[in-house]
Amino acid sequence: MGPTLINGIPAHVLFVHLVVVLVPLTALAVVLCAVWPGLARRFGPALPVLGVVTLASVPITTHAGEWLKHHVDGDPLVRKHAELGDGLLPWVAGLFVLAAALWWMHRRTGAALSGDADAPATTAEAAGQRSTTRAPGALRVVAVVLSLVVGAGAVVQTYRIGDSGAQAAWHDNFSTTRHG
Repeated sequence: MGPTLINGIPAHVLFVHLVVVLVPLTALAVVLCAVWPGLARRFGPALPVLGVVTLASVPITTHAGEWLKHHVDGDPLVRKHAELGDGLLPWVAGLFVLAAALWWMHRRTGAALSGDADAPATTAEAAGQRSTTRAPGALRVVAVVLSLVVGAGAVVQTYRIGDSGAQAAWHDNFSTTRHG
């Protein structure tokens, strides 16, 4: 699926930096675009592209981590880290789905969803019929709530994985007293 060694260093310890940066960045972008749909217009297709790059980074990093797990001494902390790592993909898949949905919603509803006051009236509004702005408003509320839940879940899971990885890598590997 991807390299396991890069220049003699386990690829996992390099790839993990992509995940640690991209997951919170994608979560923040999704939440901001859900809260301020006008921002989604500025992001354009970059939002789902960011989502798919983030999504792709997770299995590549996980694959390199699985290789590394089989090349270090068996340790309960490493096993815990690997188990937590396996739980990130669904959260990041949710971020990607939300990023794509927000981009698609903005393309479909345009100015009506973003609340542009200068947006032209719909045919129904021009004919004096009841406005259908409630559906986009309800969609927007759902998008905001889902983006907050999935974004927070992805960031918290990333933190938990990173913390467990640091515990696994550094326990008993340093001295609390200064040398030299």
